[in-house]
This record gives sequence, structure tokens and C-alpha cells, in this order.
Amino acid sequence: MSEAEPPQARRLARPKASREQPYDWNQHSAQPPIASHVVLLDETLRDGIQSPSVCDPSIEDKLQIVHLLDQLGVEHVTLAMPGGGQRAFNDALRMAQEIANHRLRIRPGCAARTVVKDIRPIAEIAQRSGIAIEVMAFIGSSPIRLDAEAWDVAYLTRLSTEAVDFAVRSGLPCCFVTEDTTRARPELLQPLFRSVLDCGVQRLCLCDTVGHATPEGVRSLLAFTRGVIDSMGLSRQIGIDWHGHNDRGLAQINALCALQSGADRVHGTVLGIGERVGNVALDQLLLNLQRLKLLPPGRDLSRLSDLVQLVAQACRVPMPSQYPVRAAGATDHAAGSRRSSK
Repeated sequence: MSEAEPPQARRLARPKASREQPYDWNQHSAQPPIASHVVLLDETLRDGIQSPSVCDPSIEDKLQIVHLLDQLGVEHVTLAMPGGGQRAFNDALRMAQEIANHRLRIRPGCAARTVVKDIRPIAEIAQRSGIAIEVMAFIGSSPIRLDAEAWDVAYLTRLSTEAVDFAVRSGLPCCFVTEDTTRARPELLQPLFRSVLDCGVQRLCLCDTVGHATPEGVRSLLAFTRGVIDSMGLSRQIGIDWHGHNDRGLAQINALCALQSGADRVHGTVLGIGERVGNVALDQLLLNLQRLKLLPPGRDLSRLSDLVQLVAQACRVPMPSQYPVRAAGATDHAAGSRRSSK
């Protein structure tokens, strides 16, 4: 185009793509990228239903929830805390059998206090269902809990190592969960982590139990934990979980930050249900991971709204009309259609 041509002609001659393709400032982050393989664990049927304002669904609804999670590609699900009562045991066994009988891809786990009597029912469920059940063995770790219970590091270490050792000897995969990790002192966490790693635990779960953490706190805690693992020569052998709550409204961004900082599995609940203001909303996390292109190619989220609606009905949780995963709005936005406000 010659200099004699008017400016309007030059504007019209610009490549069409430069006007139609949005510029993505999200790609300018100075932080390291999230790992390409993200693993999710659903806690709806355990932590989610611990909220006093949430109903415990029927076993029929629970089975349907497990099937929908499997169809959406969620890799792990915590079925219940079987040591908490007969109904929890029966439901966990029934769901484990359903997973085994239908050869679902989703892998089950069960929560337990770090006491042997809580882990025995999980071993029984694994034996009767014929599939491995991951033990999510938890114990309080913050100074507030230690003061309230009159615990010390030696007592926590003894309970934890006995429980982990029993799980490992029973042939069960084991994840060691420290409640309120984001307010626990490093001088407690370091020896506790080292002791359970020596006993053969495969994963450490860091918990923001009261939604205390900011993204910077998440990064610091993940770096500390990875340092303990690396110092024992266990790099790439031990997984790290992140379990967050939403008291400060930061659950979603903290979950993404945890994945960015070295966690390789994140917990969440459908609709974010759970104690107080709830957990990381697993459905919203799935949408975010899809937008970030961090889900496997071809992952089908078309039934995500079905899952959200089922959990809302089964748990009797009201869903806001503008909830991000509500069917119509989520579909229109995901397709890129947006009406002008002008």
C-alpha cells in the first residue's frame, strides 16, 4: 500500500485476526505455570455433608453422584468416614462395590482419624469390595488444637505413625492429612512429616481448614513441604494434596495457586458445600481448568450442570440464579457468546 493511500484504507487492510482474537493478559503471569496434569479429589460426600445446613443424601443419590463424577473425569472421591457410624460404613461399602462392579475409573478413598480403630473399617471395605481404598488419615496440627487437646509433638507423632504403619501394613494407599496446616508451626510440621514419610505414607495433604491462607501463604507452605520431602531424598515419590476452605473468599484462587506451587492433587466439593462457608467449589475449578487448557484433551464437561443440580437437590442446598455453572449461563459464556451492554 502506497503512502498516498488514505489512513482509512490502511486501517481496513489490517489482518482480520488482530481485531477478532482477544488478547490474553493472563499469559503474563510471573509465576511458574501449573503442571499439565492436574488431579482432582471430590469431598462432597464426606466434608461437604458435614455442614449442619446440608442434608446427607440417600444412597441412591450418592451412587448417581459417583457415576457423574466418573463421567466428568474426576480421578478420586472420598466416600465417607466409615469409623463414624454404621450408616457411613454401609454407604461407603455400597459405593465402593458400585465402583468395582461397574469398573469405574474413579478411585475411592475414606477419611479416618489417625487411630487404628478408624482405619480397620476401611480395610474391611477394601477387602469386601475387592478394590483399593485410600486412607485419608487426619490429625489436628495448629497451636489452637494442641492447646485445646493438651497434645504435644511426641503424642501427635506416636498417633500418626501408628495409624500410617497400620494402613501401610494393611496394603492400603495412605495420605497423611494435617488439619489447619496453614496455621501450624514449621517446627511441628517438619518432624511430623518426616516421621510419617519414614512409615511409608505416599501423600501429604495440606489443609486450609478455616480459610486462613492467602495465595502468598499457599506458596510458602508448599515450598516448605516440598523442601522437607526433597531433604529426605523422596523428590517425585511423594504427592502433595491441597484442601482449602472459603472463609476469606479465596478458595478458588488458592487452589490454582497450590497447583502452581507444587501440589498435584486438589480437593473440592460440588457447589463448594461444607462447614461454615464451604470448600473449594469443584465444579468451578473444573471450569477454570478447562479455560486454562489444563484438562486432558476431549474432556467432556457437558454433564457438569447435571451434577451441580443433583447435589443441590439431594443435599437440599439452594443454588443462586447466577451461579457460574448453572446450565444456560455457563454454556453461553463457555461458547464465547456475550451480549453487549450498550
